[in-house]
Formats: sequence, structure tokens, C-alpha cells
Amino acid sequence: MPRAVSASPRKPFGFPRDHRLLKPDEFRAVFRTGQRVHNRHWMLVVAPGVTGSPARLGLAVSKKCAKRAVDRNRIKRVTRDWFRHAGLQGVDIVVTGKRGVADLSKPELRDSLKRLQRRLGSS
Repeated sequence: MPRAVSASPRKPFGFPRDHRLLKPDEFRAVFRTGQRVHNRHWMLVVAPGVTGSPARLGLAVSKKCAKRAVDRNRIKRVTRDWFRHAGLQGVDIVVTGKRGVADLSKPELRDSLKRLQRRLGSS
């Protein structure tokens, strides 16, 4: 007997689909039109999104920057948490990790992303 599918309430710390870049064309558009801001550990590519819509995040954390899957997942988890608390609106962001980002602790990852966000605001 098939199970009834119910609409689940939005999780308080979830990452809903409308806040994510999902398709390759969306990533390409951000890379093509976006402004790049980077430091030793990250590159952020920020492009204007739809005005009044929530900001959307795309993650590109490769094996080059973090060999172990557990490290890549930690990096992505911290990045999503930063994004949720950043309070951004109407932009699309692709976050790319660089070599050595896996060596940082969670607070160092968070602080590094916050510094890049401040640089975005002043550009």
C-alpha cells in the first residue's frame, strides 16, 4: 500500500531548494557575469540575482582542495551555515574552496568567509 506523502514543514536550519543553485546553466551564468572576490582559502563569485528573491548558493568544493570526503562535507556544512546567517538578498553566489581550506578549523573557515563578505560590501 503506497504511503501518503505529506508536505513537511520547513526545517529551521534547513537549506531549501529555492536558496540553491541547482543546474549547470545557473552556475555558468554566475561565473560568466559575477564579480570575483578571493583570499587564500576561498573564491566567491557573486552575480546579481532576481530582485527581491532570496540569495542562492552554489558550492564547488573539489578533491583538489580537500582529499577526504569528510573534509569536503565539513567545508560545505560550514559554508551553508555562513550563508544562512549572512542575510544576503537578490544575489547568486558560487563558493569555491582552494587548496589548504581543509586544514582550517570551523571557526577559521567561518571567519574567513565573513571577511570575504565584508570585502563584498565595500566593493
